Amino acid sequence: MTATHHAAPESAHAALAHHFDNLEQQREAGTIGMWVFLVQEVMFFGGLFLVYLIYRTLYPEAFAAASNHLDWKLGAFNTVVLICSSLTMALAVWAAQIGRTRRTQVFFMALTALLGATFLGVKAFEYTTKYRDGLIPIRGWFIPSGDVHFPASVALQNIQMFYWIYFAMTGLHALHMIIGIAILLPIMWRAWRGAYSPEYHAPVELFGLYWHFVDIVWIFLFPLLYLLGAHYGEGH
Repeated sequence: MTATHHAAPESAHAALAHHFDNLEQQREAGTIGMWVFLVQEVMFFGGLFLVYLIYRTLYPEAFAAASNHLDWKLGAFNTVVLICSSLTMALAVWAAQIGRTRRTQVFFMALTALLGATFLGVKAFEYTTKYRDGLIPIRGWFIPSGDVHFPASVALQNIQMFYWIYFAMTGLHALHMIIGIAILLPIMWRAWRGAYSPEYHAPVELFGLYWHFVDIVWIFLFPLLYLLGAHYGEGH
């Protein structure tokens, strides 16, 4: 009797795992799991934000001087890119939820992946610029050169600490972006094969939560690293 009870809903949709009674129960379990994961991600990034706030409070002049050599225009461009990617991801979820054609679903997912790749390309360019200017915070590599000048009153090790925080926070965020794109590609492939419908679209929905979280993290990183304390007349 028990085997028959579980077999009926499983035959209704191939995506139903054997330990769930129906797709709705499976979707709710996945949603809870994703939120638990995102909460621990909030705590993880929260620790980095705490380190940033402590450093900025202790060494405000060093923060202002170092932040001044970040290109806020590139940061603003990337912010717009990620906001647009959140929109396209939301549209991908919407397309799956209401059963739009697979081409529509894949189109919005592909746009999301393309915007994510654009963001990473800009970050790679920024990192290359920091390498060229001698601002990589590693022993023997942190040798400010070219047009990079810092006030004599600011200790160089405090400037270096800012860049440690900058690379740690933006690097981990970029890693989450890379992982996100890697996860999105097979979801896109399944969408092309017609896997998602109004009855079953949980993978798209759950990935959307992850993608929006990563975008929100950047919304906080951008003003904290690029804008607060920056003196535009002296930097970029």
